[in-house]
Amino acid sequence: MSDDHHDEPPVQQNGGLESEPLPIQEPETVPTPEPQSESNSESQQETEADSDPKLNASTGETSIRSNDDSATQETVYPELRKDQGNRTFTMRELLNGLKTDQGNDSTANDTSSLYSLSTYSYELNSQETPHQEGTDQNNAAMDLINSVTGVDEEGRSRQRVLTFAAKRYASAIERDPEDYDALYNWALVLQESADNVSPDATSPSKDALLEEACRKYDEATRLCPTLHDAFYNWAIAISDRAKMRGRTKEAEELWKQATKNYEKAVQLNWNSPQALNNWGLALQELSAIVPAREKQTIVRTAISKFRAAIQLQFDFHRAIYNLGTVLYGLAEDTLRTGGSGNPKDVSPNELYSQSAIYIAAAHALKPNYGVYSSALRLVRSMLPLPYLKVGYLTAPPAGNPIAPHNEWKRSQFVLNHEGLQQISVGDQRQGSGLSGMSGDAAKMDKKAIRVDVPDIVSVSACADLTLPPGAGLCIDTVQGTVFLVADSWESLDGWLDGIRLVYTIYARNKSDVLAGIIA
Repeated sequence: MSDDHHDEPPVQQNGGLESEPLPIQEPETVPTPEPQSESNSESQQETEADSDPKLNASTGETSIRSNDDSATQETVYPELRKDQGNRTFTMRELLNGLKTDQGNDSTANDTSSLYSLSTYSYELNSQETPHQEGTDQNNAAMDLINSVTGVDEEGRSRQRVLTFAAKRYASAIERDPEDYDALYNWALVLQESADNVSPDATSPSKDALLEEACRKYDEATRLCPTLHDAFYNWAIAISDRAKMRGRTKEAEELWKQATKNYEKAVQLNWNSPQALNNWGLALQELSAIVPAREKQTIVRTAISKFRAAIQLQFDFHRAIYNLGTVLYGLAEDTLRTGGSGNPKDVSPNELYSQSAIYIAAAHALKPNYGVYSSALRLVRSMLPLPYLKVGYLTAPPAGNPIAPHNEWKRSQFVLNHEGLQQISVGDQRQGSGLSGMSGDAAKMDKKAIRVDVPDIVSVSACADLTLPPGAGLCIDTVQGTVFLVADSWESLDGWLDGIRLVYTIYARNKSDVLAGIIA
C-alpha cells in the first residue's frame, strides 16, 4: 500500500460509505482513437479502459471501472526513419497521411511505411517456407479487412481508407518481408478495423481481426525487438481480446500476456505514463480473475503502476482516478474478508479515505468530467473534511531543522488546497481551515510548521543523516527547505502524492474547485 496509515486516526471521518458503486467509466474501445472532447476524454489512445473488478460492498456485489488512457498526440509528425520509432502514432495521423497519399499517388511504391514504431514476433511454421506462409498470412489478413463494411456511413468511409492502407502495407511486405514498419502499421489497421465490425456481425469477427493484428505485432517485434510502441499497442489488442472472454481461464492467460507486453514497453521506454497506467489497468482486470490468494499481490502491483504513472505526469487525471478506484476496491475486499489480521494492515476506512483523495484530485483537474463527479459524490464523505488529508509526521522544533533527533516530535499535520499545516497540541479540533483559525489558535500555531502551496518549489523523498531514522520528506520552498519524517515509507508515498497533487491543482488554476470539494 502506498498512502499513510495512522495507528489512531486523529480526525473522525465524516459519515460512512454510501451503499452504491463507483460510477462506470465507459471506455473507447479503439486502439488509437481520435482526440475527444473536454467533457468526454481528452486522453490519448483509449486502451483497456473498462477495468471492471467486482467489488462486494455491504449491500452486495457492485462494479467499478477504471479509466483508460494511452498516449495520443494531435500533431501530425513527418515520416520517420526506422531507427526513430520513439512515439505512438494515432490512427488519426495514420489516416490523414494515407488520405494525402491516396490523393497524390494511389500507386506509390515507397517501401517504407508511413511511421516507424515497434513490436514482437510471430513464430513461423517450420513446415512451410517463410515466404509462402507470409503470403498466406497476408492474404488472410486482407480477406479479413475486405470483409469489414462498417456500421454506419462514417464507419464505411473510414474502412475504405483502412483497406487502402492495408493494401499499401501488404505490397510493402511483399517487396520486403522484413519491413517491420509496414507490419506494425498493418497491425494498427487491423486493430482499427476491428472497431468497425458491427456488434451483430458473424464474419469476420472482431476477435479474428485482433488476433491477426497480434500476429503482425509479434512478427514486427521479432524483426525489431526495440519497438516499444508495438509492444504497447500489442498489449492493447490482447486486452481487447481478453475482455471478450469474461472471467475465464483463457481471459486470465490473455491478461497475463498483456501485462508482460506492457512491462516490455515500459522497459524499452520508461518515460511513458500511459503504458504504466494501462499496465495497472491490466493488472486490475487480472486481479478479478485469479485465485483469492494471488489477488492482493496483483492489486498492490497495480497500485504501484498507477502511482508511477502519476509521478511521471502529475496532472495525469486518468491514472489519478484509476488509483482511487483500485484503492476503493481494496477497501471493499478488506471490509468483506476482514483483512489478514495483521495490525500493520491499513484499515478499510483508511483505504476509503485514500481512495477519496485521488478521486477528489481527479475531479479538481477535470471538473466537467461526469464520471469523476459521480465518483466524488460517493466517496466525498470519506475525506477528513474540511481537509483533504490528515495524518502524523515527525517534525523538528521550530527554527531548528538540524536539532538532535531526540528533540524531533511526532505531531498532527493537515493538508488542504492552501497548503500543509502542523497542528499544535490542544488545537486538534476538526473544522478549522488553514486560514480560518481563531485568534488564540493562530497564536498557538505561530511557530508551527506551515507550507503554503504557492511557495513550493519541489517535493521529494530524502535520506539524510541529519534526520531521525525513517522515511524522510523534503519540501523545498522559496522560504527554505522543510524536512519532515513520515511514519513509514508507505505513509510517505501518500504525503508525497497529496502535496504534489495539491500543487498541480494550484498550478492548473483549479484550487477553487478543490476548495469547493473540501470546504
